[in-house]
Amino acid sequence: MPTAMEIYKLLPKKNCGECKFPTCLAFAMQLANKKAAIDDCPYIDDAAKSTLQESGAPPIRLIRFGPQEMQLEIGDETELFRHDKKFYHPTVLAVSISDSMAEEEQEKILLQAKKLEFERAGQKLKLDALALRNDTGKAEKLEGLARRVMEKSRFAIILLGNEPEALRSAALACKDRRPVVGTANKKNLIGMISLAKEINLPLIVRADSLEELAELSTKAKESGLQDIILDLTRGDLASQLRDLTIVRRMAVKSSFRPFGYPTLTYAGSGEEAVARATLGIAKYSSIVVLDTVDPAVNYPLMTLRQSIFTDPQVPLQVQEKLYAIGSPKPESPLLLTTNFALTYFTVAGDIEKSGVSSWLLVANTEGLSVMTAFAAGKFTPESVAKLILKLGIKDKCTSGAIIIPGMVSRMSGKLNELTGLKVIVGPRESSGIPKFLKTLN
Repeated sequence: MPTAMEIYKLLPKKNCGECKFPTCLAFAMQLANKKAAIDDCPYIDDAAKSTLQESGAPPIRLIRFGPQEMQLEIGDETELFRHDKKFYHPTVLAVSISDSMAEEEQEKILLQAKKLEFERAGQKLKLDALALRNDTGKAEKLEGLARRVMEKSRFAIILLGNEPEALRSAALACKDRRPVVGTANKKNLIGMISLAKEINLPLIVRADSLEELAELSTKAKESGLQDIILDLTRGDLASQLRDLTIVRRMAVKSSFRPFGYPTLTYAGSGEEAVARATLGIAKYSSIVVLDTVDPAVNYPLMTLRQSIFTDPQVPLQVQEKLYAIGSPKPESPLLLTTNFALTYFTVAGDIEKSGVSSWLLVANTEGLSVMTAFAAGKFTPESVAKLILKLGIKDKCTSGAIIIPGMVSRMSGKLNELTGLKVIVGPRESSGIPKFLKTLN
């Protein structure tokens, strides 16, 4: 963003007050601090307005695609490292389907893709998109595949091919989902730009070198196309890591506009697919395309994505309260843990595995795990005693005992003294809960 004085030089200097600020300089200062909008000035000329909008744009353009009610967002990132500020838009995971496959094989992949969904730490993780490859070069084949995907799923769609005319009918068939189209290169750039502009779709651009990629993205931008995605797939992992890093660094640190777009990489299949996909998720790829629907490949990648795109400065937390696991009765076992989301869901899952309906008392430790909270003085006998009193635990749970994590056995004596409850020291690890509860007398 330019400084207030740089902005002021582009303003009409009428001091009319119609922007709700007394002077143009005051307005410029508010613009520099992002507390006003350039459209608030009724007299600014188009050239100055365009210059200010361009200079004030985010370093990486935000692009939306997919079904209207559940659009995917990529780009609009501002950092190189997640500890500086969180990454906002998780990598889109896509699985490819070729139009050269038999319809039965296509249906099988589509069915498996729809099943790639599970819950972890209270969040639903799933596949985001399908990449439809025009390997046959025939427009009717790709269009037929696109229509079947539209009819039988709600996935976002990526259309891949080299011939604009072969992609056009499929793009029109699924335009309501605003698919991504690609891939443009130096040979087909004009035709692909024309297709993307005609239907208002994001366009994937690919080149063998970063220099050529910058040229192609610039030409696409100058043609009036706004939504561009940079394909940074490379032959080896080292080159791919290098180019992903260079593009992100130049966009974020140098505001190099030809690289200020989301990125895409193909992971493919085989032994290297997981390594490529892992690299893409960890190092700036906005979209990763795989050729496999194998849960053993996709589930770990979804878990990695969840971890990378969780704000490290704000631990995931659950609400402080008494949770019923199963169908507990008043005399059912009462267990204690902290409100760090991963701890809660792990413990709750292990209680469910035991088959013993129980109560789980969750204490607010500001999202810290058991040992971390205990060491920080946020998980103490005194705080737990206050929680028991506040929630009326003795009235709801009549067993007269509370099971505490084995790692904090030192609080057992004091907690017994403060609450009058029998304090039972449970397993040190959550994985020991099922056996512990089954043998609890």
